[in-house]
Amino acid sequence: MKTIVLASQKGGAGKTTITAHLAIAAEKAGDSPCVLIDTDPQASLAAWWNGREAESPAFASATLKELPAKLKALENAGYAFAFIDTPPAITESIRAVVALADFVLIPTRPSPHDLRAIGRTVELATEAARPFGFVVTQAKPNSRLTVQAMAVLSAHGIVAPAIIHDRVDYAASMIDGRTVLEVDPRGRSAAEIAELWIFVKARIEENNKARKNEKTKARKEEGKKNG
Repeated sequence: MKTIVLASQKGGAGKTTITAHLAIAAEKAGDSPCVLIDTDPQASLAAWWNGREAESPAFASATLKELPAKLKALENAGYAFAFIDTPPAITESIRAVVALADFVLIPTRPSPHDLRAIGRTVELATEAARPFGFVVTQAKPNSRLTVQAMAVLSAHGIVAPAIIHDRVDYAASMIDGRTVLEVDPRGRSAAEIAELWIFVKARIEENNKARKNEKTKARKEEGKKNG
């Protein structure tokens, strides 16, 4: 099982919305079963899931202390991906969650305040040696600021080519436990989310391949030394 953690020091960047939407996108792409975990005390993701009529993705409750064991149990139960929402702050608790991630996705609005706030989140992922990437959210169509934001973010790490635009259908879909992929599967918002999942999954696969290559190289070097 692979674990995707949504983290951002800045509130209002859309972590909960992206977490829920990515899980649905993964399942629609055949990358299932998926499970959601909410570590934000506001429990917005849990409230959204409780409003769903569909039984998937699954939802798992876990305290931060229980989280490592819970993730192991979910993996043993056959889940393919776990998506974890986190609070909008940098705390020791978030540090512990990030350390468990196979990939950290950092939603960022194209605003000067949000861009200035990415540093601590990047440091968190870097200190934990976790791969990470950015996704620009709540972007205005044809905005120069969006292009500038992507350029700034690219100096710190990889940026998802999918841009999540500021549309009312994202917020509206979250009211009754659905996503844009279910409300309007052929719409522009649904296409953005599907593209974002392709990006996240590809990054996880690339990181896994890189780790395997490093292990293979290390074993060969060790074999040469012993030989």
